[in-house]
Amino acid sequence: MSHMEIEVKFFLEDKAAVRQRILALGAVSQGERFETNIRFEDREKSLIRRNVLLRLRKDSQATLTLKIPPEVADTEFKVYREIETQVTDFENTKQILAGLGFLPEQVYEKWRETFTAGPVVLCLDTLPYGDFLEIEANKENIRQWAEKLGLAWENRLVTNYLGMFARMREKYGLAFTDVTFENFEGVVVAPEDFFKAE
Repeated sequence: MSHMEIEVKFFLEDKAAVRQRILALGAVSQGERFETNIRFEDREKSLIRRNVLLRLRKDSQATLTLKIPPEVADTEFKVYREIETQVTDFENTKQILAGLGFLPEQVYEKWRETFTAGPVVLCLDTLPYGDFLEIEANKENIRQWAEKLGLAWENRLVTNYLGMFARMREKYGLAFTDVTFENFEGVVVAPEDFFKAE
């Protein structure tokens, strides 16, 4: 499946309260899953330089995703062309990618609860360094849902989770590159330093 993915994220100080508001507004929970994501790179590391993401995700199934930025960047929303397909074998897909010259570069984990409200998809994400809400829809619906949930538009985030981690890693001098719950044990960060809109 290929489509234009349009989304924004918000850092949450009270995830439980936002979850209650989402449900009160009629969105339906599709359940919570633990995700392991692997970002792949070629040997020249050209994907990250081109802002392209090649990702293999494992939750209750396995999904291979390619995200390509638009020719003209959008500063208000995170916009990518997303090509995604389910794969039946996670490990064999890793081997296929390696055979094509794409090697695992970075792992990141999260818990994700997904909600749907018509064409709108809302994801409550818990990462090793904080809680977030991701709203994916058309631009008008994203703005409407942010307003209905009482989220300040100026606090939206249009970077991805690995971009946030890169800033955090630089500021705190973190030695690890994988965003896992194990790596973050004992690590204290100040989320407000990273997650306010610039």
